[in-house]
Amino acid sequence: MIERRKFLMAGGLGAAAMFPPGVLGTRAYSATAQPPAGCEDPAGTPNTPPLKKFVDPLPRPMTAISDPSVYPGADYYEVTMRQSSWRFHRDLKPSPVWGYWATNPHDPHRPIGMGYLGPTFDVTMDHPTVVKWRNELPTTHMFQKVIDMIRDKAPVVAPIPPPPYKYVPQFPDDINVWNVVHQHGGYTAPQSDGLPEQSYSPKGFHAEGYTTLDPSRVKPNEAIYGYTNHDHSCMLWYHDHAMGMSALNVYAGLAGLYLIRDPADERLGLPRGEFEVPLILQDRTFHEDGSLAYTMTDREGEDTPVVNGKAYPYLDVEPRRYRLRILNASNERFWRLRFDVDPRDAILEPPLPFWLIGTDGGFRAPLHMLDFLISPAERYDLIVDFSRVRPHTKVTLTNYPGTQVHFPGIPGCGPEIADIMQFRVTKQLSGGGDRTTPPEKLKLHSVAPIEPKPQTRRREWVVYQHQLYRTMTFNAVPYMEPSQDFIEEGSTEIWEYINPNHDAHPMHVHLVNFQVLNRQPIDAARYQTDYEKWISGGRKPKEHPVLANYFTGPPVPPDPDEALSYKDTVKAPAQMVTRIIIEEFVPPTDDIASIPNSGAELPATYIHHCHLLEHEDDDLMRPWTIVGPDGHHHDSGHDGGGHSH
Repeated sequence: MIERRKFLMAGGLGAAAMFPPGVLGTRAYSATAQPPAGCEDPAGTPNTPPLKKFVDPLPRPMTAISDPSVYPGADYYEVTMRQSSWRFHRDLKPSPVWGYWATNPHDPHRPIGMGYLGPTFDVTMDHPTVVKWRNELPTTHMFQKVIDMIRDKAPVVAPIPPPPYKYVPQFPDDINVWNVVHQHGGYTAPQSDGLPEQSYSPKGFHAEGYTTLDPSRVKPNEAIYGYTNHDHSCMLWYHDHAMGMSALNVYAGLAGLYLIRDPADERLGLPRGEFEVPLILQDRTFHEDGSLAYTMTDREGEDTPVVNGKAYPYLDVEPRRYRLRILNASNERFWRLRFDVDPRDAILEPPLPFWLIGTDGGFRAPLHMLDFLISPAERYDLIVDFSRVRPHTKVTLTNYPGTQVHFPGIPGCGPEIADIMQFRVTKQLSGGGDRTTPPEKLKLHSVAPIEPKPQTRRREWVVYQHQLYRTMTFNAVPYMEPSQDFIEEGSTEIWEYINPNHDAHPMHVHLVNFQVLNRQPIDAARYQTDYEKWISGGRKPKEHPVLANYFTGPPVPPDPDEALSYKDTVKAPAQMVTRIIIEEFVPPTDDIASIPNSGAELPATYIHHCHLLEHEDDDLMRPWTIVGPDGHHHDSGHDGGGHSH
């Protein structure tokens, strides 16, 4: 099995030549759905039994109900993580799953949830939210075998750091389950951010960084967090971020949506109510008995598409415009999505065009599209017009043939998935017709570009694998080493993600929204060699490889769907440097709902990481710290932190 993972983590060097030095817009696909040699599943890897497609209706996560009486000026929720059972498909038996359940203030005996995933928070911009997160999960993990592998330092899964650093266990010997909730994309103080070292167990064991607001109101297995909701109108999400096991915890079901609404949006004329449909995309593998199988120690990606917790669901729709809020909540899979029309002659062009109206951090100028690539943790806000096809047409959401799990990357490693779900245009037009605004007439503010200035600080983050097939880190420094990157409050920075390896990585920065500036191809092999020399030579600042010496072409502008958009997650393709610009590092310092010590204090430490969850757990994650103008921290970027110019 470990040999297998060697090939996967290396990214299959022989296959890399099939791609031009990865430009994101490049449409390059493996010609065949057969995995190349060396990509076969190891003996005994579970595969999902054959499932009939499009027989289960699409579930819609319920919405949590707030109690406004607990903290004046805020919406309060209590949410419990627990195990229950969920049926992923008509032909599968119910499976044990983990999920979030919200207390119902009107009926305490009927908590809000499905069992799998969590209820949706639907909140108002700038009106804060306070959540008590309670951990009632089992103390033995659903994927205990993988927990044991991590604990036994199996090289497939354990973060073995590069020299001179020493291995540090991810979790204590007697803890098999611990959790912490991260509001992904939120403008949040560090003590409510859900950093991995804030984890806590069902029995109330606390990791060393555990924090809670209002400590007199919590039991040891609880934490109270405050969210400012000081954001654009957008769709965030929340998910587990526990130290060393977030990939397994999210896979078991710990994720949900968090919608921030601006009352002014009602004037826009967007589809709403039943015509606004959230789609949480994941890939999962199932045992014959219907239970979840986790195969990511044996291969990349799982074999079955799951949307809102159902495999291959369908949705009956009216011939009108719908707003689809899409989240890629997969552990590792990139999807390249389009809407295929069947029968083919039902429309002049086979894929149904749609409009992109928003990304991770909110609205953007509408963009007419036929397909898009979405990496783990990204969100796309679409308007799809089903009146453009004939009645009784079926429209299938499909994944482009040949889209690898990590795209662009090695062709074909990991199971291929084509069909995802189906929309059936079978319902009668209700409510006297479609009164929503046509997308081309939508009055959405364009996102103004953040302009870099000559003196804008640049910070480099190298995706470094000290040994092929092994742990990845940023700048060859393990996550648990103290922050070495000190950023002055209010400053603007350009971050350069240097990716010399052979897979694309989605990079997520906590706290901030940013814009994608550009990408530039590099001579990855030469850069990697010189970086190795720098490390083995003692990491002397003067000998650090100078990025400009490795470019093999000019900068490439961002793809149209990412340009002039608010983002919190960016695709960093193989053999490229990906540049983002962050306009202002300013944490929220005001107290939330008059709770003492709920605002950020400087220095304020946050993190960024790869959102391939297995890579995040395996150490591709680093802290960074906002300091005041009088911060006495000298930039120590040259000792292995974010190298700066």
